[in-house]
Amino acid sequence: MARRDLRRASPDLGQADSRRGTLLPLPHCTAESFPMTPPRSQTRSSAPRAVRSPRAEAGSPPRGEGRVIIEGVAPEIDAGAAPAKRVVGDLFTVEADIFTDGHEVVRAEVLYRPADEARWRRAPMAFVENDRWAGSFILDRNTRWLYTIEGWRDPYASWSRDVTKKRDAGQDIGLELSEGESMLRSLEADGPDAEVKARILFRLDQLPYRDPSRLDVLLADETEDLMQRLGERANLSRYPRTLTVVADRTAARFSAWYELFPRSQSDDPVRHGTFDDVIRKLPYVRDLGFDVLYFTPIHPIGRTNRKGRNNALKAGPNDPGSVYAIGADEGGHTAIHPELGTLDDFDRLVAAARGHGLEIALDFAVQCSPDHPWIKEHPEWFEWRPDGTIRFAENPPKKYEDIVNVHFYGESFPDLWYALRDAFLFWVEHGVKIFRVDNPHTKPIPFWEWMIRDINERHPDVLFLAEAFTRPKMMKKLAKIGFQQSYTYFTWRNDKTEIQDYALELAGEMGEYYRPNFFVNTPDINPYYLQTSGRPGFIVRATLAATLSSVWGMYNGFEVCDAAPIPGKEEYLDSEKYEIKAWDLDQPWHIKDHIRALNRIRREYAALQDFRNVTFLNAWNDNVLAYAKWAPDRSECVFCLVNLDPHHRQDCAYEIPLWEFGLPDHGALDVEDLLLGYRFTLHGKTHQIALDPNDRSVAIWRLRKQG
Repeated sequence: MARRDLRRASPDLGQADSRRGTLLPLPHCTAESFPMTPPRSQTRSSAPRAVRSPRAEAGSPPRGEGRVIIEGVAPEIDAGAAPAKRVVGDLFTVEADIFTDGHEVVRAEVLYRPADEARWRRAPMAFVENDRWAGSFILDRNTRWLYTIEGWRDPYASWSRDVTKKRDAGQDIGLELSEGESMLRSLEADGPDAEVKARILFRLDQLPYRDPSRLDVLLADETEDLMQRLGERANLSRYPRTLTVVADRTAARFSAWYELFPRSQSDDPVRHGTFDDVIRKLPYVRDLGFDVLYFTPIHPIGRTNRKGRNNALKAGPNDPGSVYAIGADEGGHTAIHPELGTLDDFDRLVAAARGHGLEIALDFAVQCSPDHPWIKEHPEWFEWRPDGTIRFAENPPKKYEDIVNVHFYGESFPDLWYALRDAFLFWVEHGVKIFRVDNPHTKPIPFWEWMIRDINERHPDVLFLAEAFTRPKMMKKLAKIGFQQSYTYFTWRNDKTEIQDYALELAGEMGEYYRPNFFVNTPDINPYYLQTSGRPGFIVRATLAATLSSVWGMYNGFEVCDAAPIPGKEEYLDSEKYEIKAWDLDQPWHIKDHIRALNRIRREYAALQDFRNVTFLNAWNDNVLAYAKWAPDRSECVFCLVNLDPHHRQDCAYEIPLWEFGLPDHGALDVEDLLLGYRFTLHGKTHQIALDPNDRSVAIWRLRKQG
């Protein structure tokens, strides 16, 4: 043996150079010093032990883990930093690429559990295609769930596959029978499994050794089931991340919101409304089909720098001010404006709403009027200017002298955080489980992440809607850190391409964590489209919102097509934000019947209770939008045609999705018009329609196979 070879054989034959990791020269030696055969007295058990290469001393030893590869897991948001979102009762599907070297059979399972349980539950994964696997489990609790994946090589399944091939090819399988029997006998079984194992072995032992019929016993369903439960999981791998999915209650994904100012419900512009006035309006809201009644802030309003009508800097003696200037001598975020009533009155309202099938949502604005009690009690929570005056809220060059912002860090941390959380909890204890949060994008992300998590751990049924019209990444981040619903850019998506692209964006990857609430208008937003569209435009926008998104909302006045603007601005003239209004909701041009029908259709057809299932179809007119939404079992779909032009008739050729029903181009579908209430049949894939704003701007049909 050459000296070089001897060096490789034993680390004792040379000295490592720590600088370069190589060996220094050996001292002189002869071949006799290293006999090539062991002495006669050396037995097999006393053979020289194997030694590691000196190169291994400098690095980490091989571990051999991860032979079964698990990657491409979905859903997985931001490497597991953000949870996926679903609702209670959903079948949650997890997918991954799972494979290994060679040709061994791979198995995999999804491991899952509620976050407050220690024991993992398991659901099998099945091969889909091209090394893609999928497994599902039911989210049966309103809580945070954890999940991950395990994969392994299955020796029994590999043996079963290969021995079957050899038998079918007429090859000898004697050794294979011994291998299979060895795997069976090596199982560690107890209880009922031990009885099953004994029963199988008894049948096996009744057969002669090497009898081919022994294979039937080893391949029997009972044997396979036992081996899958107890057999070896070779090279077991677990995905290194534990991921999260939050199962919210259904209202997080499917609800219809109606927004109003409680102070304007007296029907008298000179009398401040009360909670009793709101109670009288509950049947009206419910009759329209809404299930969430959302109030703008109900707190005492500051008097310092109070705003006047149309946002005037000076208020008249009878001007009520902006409801967003929160706080006065009567209290702050846990107080009620005295003219609305008392806390007991509010509790009666919440109970009355529940009796009508309505849930109350409150607006929560993290800002204070200059008269808010916190300013005197906790001056360290606010920013002060060098001259000793408090810093008003600003969005330069705009200044909002009737409000000031809190300061989240410095001396206010963490006491302010606790105070804000406790204000939310105060209203939760009074029956409020939904909050629309004003401008959350102007407050620290860590605060929202902590606060929402803290409240949802106590009350998993509480929902938060982020009112953030800002940069896309910030809007997405707010959804990822906990907000169950989010406002959107829908208000400014008007033409066909914009609407299609935006709906598909929301339904795609964003749909795992971002739930869009399509508000058609708000007290802050009077869209240009509605300012110029007349009644047909209101029908169009309501239809799009109610059918493209599973959560939609409107601010009162929309049903009577109110759109009088401040010229050149997306703002309402004589805005209700600064005055008490008396609404005449029975004007002859109202669209209440259409709104009522939209909400009825949404309740009756599961296809409209999700936003991720939209398919846009061919409609050969840039002013006509055609789309379908499918029931979860795909047995039927709701098909919509919308004329986006509120001023002119549009004629259009369009397609119905026969192929999705497994039908040829000459097939036929039964159609029910869900707005007009009649039935007919469409034969063939392509058809014509005319949508005239003076007659009908939209069509909503149910499509089903015949028979």
